[in-house]
Amino acid sequence: MSATRTVTSLLDGRPVDDAPGGTLAIPNPADLDQVVAEAKLGDAGTFLEACRRAKTAQPGWAAIPAPVRGRAIQQLGRLVEQNFDALSHLITREIGKPIRESRGEVQEVVDTCNFFLGEGRRLYGQTVPSEMPDKQLFTFRSPVGAAAIVTAGNFPVAVPSWYIVPALVCGNTIVWKPAEYTPATAEAFAQLILHAGVPTGVFQLVLAEGAQTFEGIERALDEEVLDKVGFTGSSEVGRRIGEVCGRHLQSPCLELGGKNPLVVMPDADLDLAVEGALFSGFGTAGQRCTSLGTAIVHRDVHDDFIARFSKAVTDAPIGDPTQDVLYGPMISARFCERFERWLELIRPHHTVLGSDGIGRITSANPRTGFVGDPDAGLYYHPVIVDGVTLDDELYRTETFGPIVGVASFDTFDQAMELANARGYGLSSSFYTNDPLSGFHFRDRISAGTVSVNNSTSGAEAHLPFGGNGRSGNGSRQSGLWVLDQFTRWQAMNWDYSGHLQKAQMDTRELEADPTFRLATDG
Repeated sequence: MSATRTVTSLLDGRPVDDAPGGTLAIPNPADLDQVVAEAKLGDAGTFLEACRRAKTAQPGWAAIPAPVRGRAIQQLGRLVEQNFDALSHLITREIGKPIRESRGEVQEVVDTCNFFLGEGRRLYGQTVPSEMPDKQLFTFRSPVGAAAIVTAGNFPVAVPSWYIVPALVCGNTIVWKPAEYTPATAEAFAQLILHAGVPTGVFQLVLAEGAQTFEGIERALDEEVLDKVGFTGSSEVGRRIGEVCGRHLQSPCLELGGKNPLVVMPDADLDLAVEGALFSGFGTAGQRCTSLGTAIVHRDVHDDFIARFSKAVTDAPIGDPTQDVLYGPMISARFCERFERWLELIRPHHTVLGSDGIGRITSANPRTGFVGDPDAGLYYHPVIVDGVTLDDELYRTETFGPIVGVASFDTFDQAMELANARGYGLSSSFYTNDPLSGFHFRDRISAGTVSVNNSTSGAEAHLPFGGNGRSGNGSRQSGLWVLDQFTRWQAMNWDYSGHLQKAQMDTRELEADPTFRLATDG
């Protein structure tokens, strides 16, 4: 049995010994008798102090040439590779993610570092021609300043890396507030960052609960020691962060929730669609922002799809996340409580499929083929709810857990109404063998990510990721596009003519002859 870790906030790389926000015990959700970490939590004052230190350190970090900053990211990527197994197993132990998915998450950190290590040499501006002689125009990317990054715990290292890595390359300093229920993984990742060559003060880690964090953000903004907020989490909290940042004329980077559709056309490969729906809906126990919310299936293939999907879910191994399973436990007890409330949204006109029971898996409420001891952890039956309609509350509600709704459609317009009507716009999937309908779907779907014949989940480090509507404010992470979140464009004009040239007034005129006409034949 692994020892319990004692973890705390890190200010300027040093542990904060006191716990003004209290202490929190984090059990292994797959084996509740194991305590993974004892976290000493900070409070709003801790967060504010971290922002002050980051703000103070930022000019020095920005003064380091960008290619050298990129070197720190290169070294971080190598450190993550060298600690690959330890970090992967810690993720599985702390949040119950199947070990294969945890390895994929750590690889995503490596991929992100590999992509951005070169951006220190490619933070390109432009040389722009002037309308005046002996004058040049330039554009430059400048860092935003001190950035607070607040992330959820379902992807405890991959998603933070989407913010932290590019922000550091661009010359910003970081205050990272991870989910309070993943403190051990957060502290481990923070140590890798601090050992990658990042100078003292550039990276701060604050362990705190949500209310204290929000107060800390407000105080830091009021004190003008915080220049950017990046947030991954619920739409409700994202709206509040948007409001407080807006009062300070700041635009946060918001990646929020989703109720992601998977549309199955009558010409789709149903086995492939079922495979995609299985991973989309039940990978990570449905605890992803990109998890499948509703499968929207053409009526002609609905019954065939449901039969195959139900069998795939019923046969899937569930249980001990250190084994080869589709999913393990819920991340924490707080998610179990919410999930049980969402199960109450199932109505009499729905058909429930996918397992031997509903609710928590125990020896008294068993699941056939369960891997491990069902009474040891926070395990829940997978649920397929067929017969979902636009009027159902289940259709409108983002559910964070192993539950997938299934709706039917007759026309493409009906499919699009079902896919867009919730107001979310994060991820989507479309199964077809007709390229034309695939592009029509892309043209009309509100989601920021579109997958054709693939899962609703599966972001890559070099593509933009983010949502619209209730899923975000249009900001994007990953790839080149995230640079616009952590830099501001600066324009410069340099006139070496020796006299004042006034734009739009002193420009040279080229005389034309508007009366000229070509001779006509005949």
